[in-house]
Amino acid sequence: MEAELVTLIGTGATTVVGLMVTDAWEQARQRVVRIFARGGATDAVAGELEESRTSLIAAMGTPDQEELTSDMTAAVRLRLRRLLEQNPGAAEEIRCLVDEFAPAARTDTVHNSITGGTQHGPVIQGHTFTNLTFHTPGDRRS
Repeated sequence: MEAELVTLIGTGATTVVGLMVTDAWEQARQRVVRIFARGGATDAVAGELEESRTSLIAAMGTPDQEELTSDMTAAVRLRLRRLLEQNPGAAEEIRCLVDEFAPAARTDTVHNSITGGTQHGPVIQGHTFTNLTFHTPGDRRS
């Protein structure tokens, strides 16, 4: 199998499993079912995917999360490999799904700068910080 297809299979599997635990799953679900079913038993495929999604969501935040995610990704990778062996034309559909939904496919860059004065302490830029504690010189707690 070509290296490009092997990469597509890996990225496709990671994308599908990653989508299962996000709100974007509702947008992608029918496309994934269509890709996997290839005109076959769409209800059965949809049921399998929903069962997998339920398991992944239930495992979120548990010690089993990483192992289950890895197992699911391997299973989807195998499924995509078999699909492409039987139907090489499906590569374009998988590529479109990955291009639309894969977070790693984004090449946006972020540049942050601080202007407008002197900062006399830590500056934090990001999203959703919790439980931060800063101790600065002269910070005396009695």
